Amino acid sequence: MTSLTQLITPACLLDLTRFRHNCRRMQAVAEAEQLTLRPHVKTLKSLQAAEYYAPASGPITVSTLAEAAAFASAGYTDILYAVGLSPNKFPHLAAIQRLAPDFTVIADSLVAVNALTDYASELALPLSVMLEVDVDNHRAGLLPDSKELIACASTLAESPDIHFRGIMTHAGASYDCDSKTAQQAMGRQECERISQAATQLLKAGIPCKLISAGSTPTALADIKHTGINELRAGVYATFDCVMAGLGVCEASDIALSVLTSVIGHQLDKNEVIVDAGWMALSRDQGTASHQQDCGYGLVCDEHGKLLDGWYVSGTNQEHGIIRHRENLTPPASIFAYGSLLRILPIHACATAAQYSRYHVIGEDGTLSDVWSRVNGW
Repeated sequence: MTSLTQLITPACLLDLTRFRHNCRRMQAVAEAEQLTLRPHVKTLKSLQAAEYYAPASGPITVSTLAEAAAFASAGYTDILYAVGLSPNKFPHLAAIQRLAPDFTVIADSLVAVNALTDYASELALPLSVMLEVDVDNHRAGLLPDSKELIACASTLAESPDIHFRGIMTHAGASYDCDSKTAQQAMGRQECERISQAATQLLKAGIPCKLISAGSTPTALADIKHTGINELRAGVYATFDCVMAGLGVCEASDIALSVLTSVIGHQLDKNEVIVDAGWMALSRDQGTASHQQDCGYGLVCDEHGKLLDGWYVSGTNQEHGIIRHRENLTPPASIFAYGSLLRILPIHACATAAQYSRYHVIGEDGTLSDVWSRVNGW
């Protein structure tokens, strides 16, 4: 299959040229600072995609046990599951451990740490654990200067069934930083606070082998990432409208898109109806607070060229509504019945999650491959 016209829409497309360029951009940052890059594979969740930016010879980050199991089965040995672990998932750890000796989980409370140390005695191998540090009051984590951080680390370090690897953080608040200056400040804050946590632990006699930090905005903030030895990020591989809205990339860098077909019009409203609704695009409206609200996605022609001013203004389950910001009449040459369009995602992780595979667009603009995706938890 070499033509987009042969695909059933909606379909998820991955532009290989843009994707590879994005991957090289992050790799260059890590190499320049001599940091280990631990890519987060949660956006694409694809073994074929990971060959380009997260090869099996290196460490990766995952967001589900399903990802961990799939990547471990494919030969990955150093996998960080960067979501707090609930007890109902404990019985699934041993199978992944057997395949990936450095499979690592995280905790951010003494309650969770005690539960892990209690369960670890049932495992054949020591359980690798990292502690999550809160550097931005955004979501989860232990405060870098808290007594609980030291108590958690001490409990882990003293357990014969635990391998304490260090500390990690994610400056999720960087997604609210709408200027380069703000992103740089958050990037420095992220590094300073997790470094502070590492210093506190060292003073308590607990060294951290890994000091891991990162988000796409802070990793690409053009700063020196002082105080860490591992850089993590994920959505940079595809980018999306949120990242473009923050100025982290250009819309022309977005490698993921949804191919859709025009199925109707509301001529009196200057609206175009396509077959990509929220089931295809997701309900994410992450640019609603940006200077330019992209609705449910920006509209491109079938070749991926951005159509200035056109965006998905509304969605139903299987229908998308396209309008122009200035309420222009849709030109028939572009929006005729049956025409193909591409929609750039608001949040690539959310849009990609709607699909089981990606249709890869090669450098010549034709379909070159199909990559599978790991779904489920």
